[in-house]
Amino acid sequence: MQPADIGRLVTVSDPRVSPDGLRVAFVVTRVDLDGNRYRSSVWLAAADGSSAPFPLTSGERDGQPAWSPDGRRLAFTRKGTDGGSSLHVIPVDGPGETVSVCVRPDAVGRPAWSPDGSRLAFASRVPASRYTEGDDDRARPPRRIDRLFSRLDDVGWIIDRPRSVFVVPADGSGEEKLVAGGPYEHGDPAWSPDGRTLAVTAARGKDWDLELIEDIHLVDVDGGMRQLTDHGLSHQLPSFSPDGTLIAALGQDNRLIHSHAQVVVIDPQTGAERVLTAGLDRHCVRAPVWHGEHVLFSLEDRGDVQVWRVHAGGSGAPEPLVDGTRVVTGFDVAGDTLAFVATTPTELPELYVRDADGAERRLTSLGKPFHDAVPAARPEHFTVPSPAGDGEVDAWLVRPAEAADGDRLPVLLSVHGGPMSQYGNAWFDEFQLWTGAGYAVVYCNPHGSTGRTEAWARAIRPPEASEVPGTGWGGIDADDVLAVLDAALAREPALDPDRVGVLGGSYGGYMTSWLVGHTDRFAAACSERACNNLESEEWSSDSAG
Repeated sequence: MQPADIGRLVTVSDPRVSPDGLRVAFVVTRVDLDGNRYRSSVWLAAADGSSAPFPLTSGERDGQPAWSPDGRRLAFTRKGTDGGSSLHVIPVDGPGETVSVCVRPDAVGRPAWSPDGSRLAFASRVPASRYTEGDDDRARPPRRIDRLFSRLDDVGWIIDRPRSVFVVPADGSGEEKLVAGGPYEHGDPAWSPDGRTLAVTAARGKDWDLELIEDIHLVDVDGGMRQLTDHGLSHQLPSFSPDGTLIAALGQDNRLIHSHAQVVVIDPQTGAERVLTAGLDRHCVRAPVWHGEHVLFSLEDRGDVQVWRVHAGGSGAPEPLVDGTRVVTGFDVAGDTLAFVATTPTELPELYVRDADGAERRLTSLGKPFHDAVPAARPEHFTVPSPAGDGEVDAWLVRPAEAADGDRLPVLLSVHGGPMSQYGNAWFDEFQLWTGAGYAVVYCNPHGSTGRTEAWARAIRPPEASEVPGTGWGGIDADDVLAVLDAALAREPALDPDRVGVLGGSYGGYMTSWLVGHTDRFAAACSERACNNLESEEWSSDSAG
């Protein structure tokens, strides 16, 4: 793979199953090198594979599809070139034209249909009046910063653009109505089955911008709000059960970082809460989805991301539905159809369905032309005993596809960011580019990574922490990374120990700087977008909060 090959990339994402389970809406994204942007559109596929998938929308930056309750319409969002966004509804069955529901000066979050199909709820930022003055920030009045959490990574300033929740008629006949506004940061609206209430997430206390906990609040769309959860776990992505008696969400104990996110269910009347996945001791990711009396969710496991199912009442143990050496980047379920997008170390994300009998069927092969032209180098997985003596470190080695016989290979040791994240069994353009340039690539999930137990991730907490102290950054994690490098050099004589470079971004950049400050074994290093000063990072970064 060469840098220009990035322009060939096609990515599938965000599958959404129609209520009858017969069709899947999804998003296809392509790279426009000349325009220096991504272009995306919403596609449709028959769940049984009886017809070829096809594009439903023709916009340049369309996404976030959402089926109406009757399955006859599809809502989607469209990003503008000016940073704004619009919400649209397109008929899927029968005649009709696309309806423009509303236009916002900022991004529109995923739309949620009311149960009767008459309204859509969504989250969007509300710019202060200063944004109407002048063409850019240089021409506008100064903003007053009176909160520590004033900006957000990839979003920009939020101090004068609070994220709020709106409701709007789905037929475009009326203006959007604000139902949960600033100064607080609201998000993740989900309808109750009776259409009277929205569950939203927000921190709304006195020092809300300093808090690490977001509670679920119930919003009466005709006015009024009450806090449901008790400020214990931090919640995200709530959804009502089909009968309205429970709310599923992801809950995380942000009072002790790192804590795995777990699937929880909450009584919307009393706020009583039960954790369903603690016994798995794995980090749960992405929104839980209801399927009858069960809740489907995804979790990270030693480089894989899988889809699991658990009974909402707690009867029976959680069970995997989609596993294997791959990363599931999105899923949805309706009827007997579970649709998911998955990627492997040698293949771009594609759309699949799993039937009720467990049979899997692939619906797209949009990445095939790319892979035919640019075959992927296949990583080799191996494990290395951690110097801590508490388990094995998952590691991978990727060799150049066309290495000359007898030549010793220069090596790049890559450290992921986070640190509470994981390198996954997914196609990764950077590794393919590096091997295309003739490098062997070594990477791993050391202590501090997710995909393993909570104790594994917490092992690098500060040594001075009053609860669950660890080695700090540059402790056992650095030992793990060096042990993996030593093991890779020992198992593959073609690797040149005198030509080893180390690199990484964010926490990986910190680790890069730490390693070159404590050993001279690396011939080169690249500390990318690194948090090298943790004190200044805390008050100057737009991601630390």
